[in-house]
Amino acid sequence: MSLSALETRLAALAAAGETISYGSLARDLGLRMAALTSALETLMQADLAARRPLRAALCRARLGSGLPARGFFDHAAALGLVIADHDAFIAAERAALFAAASQGS
Repeated sequence: MSLSALETRLAALAAAGETISYGSLARDLGLRMAALTSALETLMQADLAARRPLRAALCRARLGSGLPARGFFDHAAALGLVIADHDAFIAAERAALFAAASQGS
């Protein structure tokens, strides 16, 4: 799978102001969960390097309060991010993604 298909799907979600479950995203892209996870982790690294909001923040766990799965936060920590408040961090990332998409950037 090319990252471009994932990037295109996440851009469409941001433009619509929506989030998606990992399972739905994997089905949409025809991916196994492990491949999706790997691709999302690659995007997280690229987003951090480019100082962009984390596009993987648009994903949400099937169960829970709408936050990404624990693996998102584990990978963010491995990349050096310190996230004290998961809810506030994800809300800020999503707001930045939605705002950037509405401005066409």
